[in-house]
Amino acid sequence: METAKGVTNMALAHEIVLNGNFQVKPPEPAEGSLEKRVKDIMHKAFWDSLEAQMNQDPPLYDHAIKLVGEIKETLLSFLVPTQGRLRGQIEEALDLSLIQQQAENGALDIGRVAQFIIGMMGAFCAPCRDEDVKKLHDITDAVPLLKAIFSVLDKMKIDMANFAVRSIRPQLLQHSVEYERKKFQEFLDKQPNALDFTRKWLEDSAHILRNRQEQSDVAGAAAGPSSLQPLTVHNHAYLCLLKWDHSAVPFPETLLMDQVRFQEMQVELEQLTTVASVLLIVYNSAGEAISGLPGLMDHLKSTVRVLLAERHTPSFNAEEAFATIGERMCAELEECLSKHAFSPFSCDRQSALKGQIAAVKCPDNPILKLIDSRIQTYLLAFLEFSPHKSPVALPGGLAPISKELEDIAIRLGRLVNFNKLVYSPFYQDLLQDILTDEENATVET
Repeated sequence: METAKGVTNMALAHEIVLNGNFQVKPPEPAEGSLEKRVKDIMHKAFWDSLEAQMNQDPPLYDHAIKLVGEIKETLLSFLVPTQGRLRGQIEEALDLSLIQQQAENGALDIGRVAQFIIGMMGAFCAPCRDEDVKKLHDITDAVPLLKAIFSVLDKMKIDMANFAVRSIRPQLLQHSVEYERKKFQEFLDKQPNALDFTRKWLEDSAHILRNRQEQSDVAGAAAGPSSLQPLTVHNHAYLCLLKWDHSAVPFPETLLMDQVRFQEMQVELEQLTTVASVLLIVYNSAGEAISGLPGLMDHLKSTVRVLLAERHTPSFNAEEAFATIGERMCAELEECLSKHAFSPFSCDRQSALKGQIAAVKCPDNPILKLIDSRIQTYLLAFLEFSPHKSPVALPGGLAPISKELEDIAIRLGRLVNFNKLVYSPFYQDLLQDILTDEENATVET
């Protein structure tokens, strides 16, 4: 249990550090689910019961006073230690024993209590909640008012939690590297084989690079292979994660908390590769006639992306999707050429274009592989970039997806740099062992 709690805390801190848009969100059961139906029934029963008590003659305030006590604790939780005066005001105005006595003597003014609560909420809430608090003044019935107060307080709790997240992020950034490394070391002490998949991941990267190097040396008749550099092997290993078979191959232990992020980037890159391949074919087919026409590239890109949006769903039909893309591209070209008084797109050229686009669905398609290779080159250059180097140049054919590709490169770079900082001692030892074994194997052969 203690280990699980430590992993959970580490994952939360990791998410806050890497995700600049991280926000605490209220737990909400799915619409139409059994949990949602039960929750709605229980809430309705509670508020109906409260209303029945309040409508008695004389009114029964027992449950209402308990709710006031919960509201009081919530308001106090919003205070910092230096706000002693406000704390005193809340304690005095929401003195539950006094409120209980007033209720027993028929002297309780629940409306006055509610107005004080609303006033405090207005003082504590974020600007985005001003309108919600203002609307509370328009509710006159006690039970609907209490219900609305709790609803707004729930939102204020989330606001306060997100404010706390934003406040601690700079400090968390400063200490998270040591914190995550310490937690992982504790886990490694209990599970000595906890780096097996990480070692295999780095070994595979070294093996792939060594094979490429040997093939290059044979083609160039070189005297012998040069030594692999740890940084090269490591950066290439990160790129391998963008082509990972998540259903069959275990993910490296040092990156488990980022597996979802790599999966998301992998899906995005697959789509961008296809989009860039289709657009390269379209522009090569149409020639200079459409080159430089404002807005056309973005329009065609948007069309292709929409038609590929469900690519990773079970219902996606590749044959139909790529056939539709071919039809739409031909229609768009025909309209564009006609609009600008160019020669019409002949039937033969349309058939050829449709055939080329349909072929993109195959993983071994030459154009798809070319675009993929250029994307990998760009991402690798981004990982190897340093301030004293020239800015990373965008390879040819990737201009239509440049913004999206740069966004992925930035996210990947941020993730990789943080991962290296946290796990650098473990990576250094593993890479040294792996490259030593590679060198020995090369010498023996």
